[in-house]
Amino acid sequence: MNIILTLLFGAVAGWLAGFFVFKEKSGLIWNIIIGLLGGVVGGWLLGLVGAGGSFWAQWYGQIISAVIGAVVLLCVWNFLKKLFK
Repeated sequence: MNIILTLLFGAVAGWLAGFFVFKEKSGLIWNIIIGLLGGVVGGWLLGLVGAGGSFWAQWYGQIISAVIGAVVLLCVWNFLKKLFK
């Protein structure tokens, strides 16, 4: 059950991040990948700034953290695509 919830949160986070960062049209698999990686990056970034606590342990905090990380990843991705074109 945890794997299904993780994939669902990843898909939601990747989909929401697409609203904040202009990107090409993508599918469900790309959203899940970006959301899952965004969760790792978001958790790491929030840990660096000392934003911890019980809020981030809740499901809504995890989605917000994953969206933050996914937005950062998409910005870096878009920057690298422009740099190497």
